[in-house]
Amino acid sequence: MNSIQQEWAEFHSYVARRDIVFYYVGYFSQTIIAAMAEAVKLRAEHTGALAQTRRKLFSSFIEMAQNIVHYSADLHEKEGKVTEPPMRHGAVYITQTDGRYFLHCANPVDTEMADKLREKLEHLRSLTNDEIKAAYKEMLRAETPADSKGAGLGFLTVARDASAPLDFEFSRPADDGAQTFYLRATI
Repeated sequence: MNSIQQEWAEFHSYVARRDIVFYYVGYFSQTIIAAMAEAVKLRAEHTGALAQTRRKLFSSFIEMAQNIVHYSADLHEKEGKVTEPPMRHGAVYITQTDGRYFLHCANPVDTEMADKLREKLEHLRSLTNDEIKAAYKEMLRAETPADSKGAGLGFLTVARDASAPLDFEFSRPADDGAQTFYLRATI
């Protein structure tokens, strides 16, 4: 059996080999996001990221974490009741390779949400950077979409700040239709 010290050393070695800057898996709430955002900001400063990169990493992190809070199919319940404020399950991690940051998130979604996300992200991937910026400005002036739990700016913000098109995948649906949504942004 491994000692605690040995397990820690193995985990630390894995994190170092993968250039992991930040990692969290669990339930997300606004309070947890605020605390993680502060940690992400400090880690980005510690890794020597330029101010503009730190801003993009920070805003993209916030948007991706907010998407987990708003759309994850795994809603935390205590004693059969949804917690207030609501908490939803997901994961986020950030890696750094060759001066670029890769922001990853994952969370469960139902089939209907998977279809909406796929449509929205495929459309975003078809746009140029200028078209993304124009859509962002237009969305700022528009009313919040009826099916949105935010201002509808989340993916546009991440796409605007990314240095490459957003990457996304969905796991194969389970028997109940649930899928895991994976998103990666390059900053």
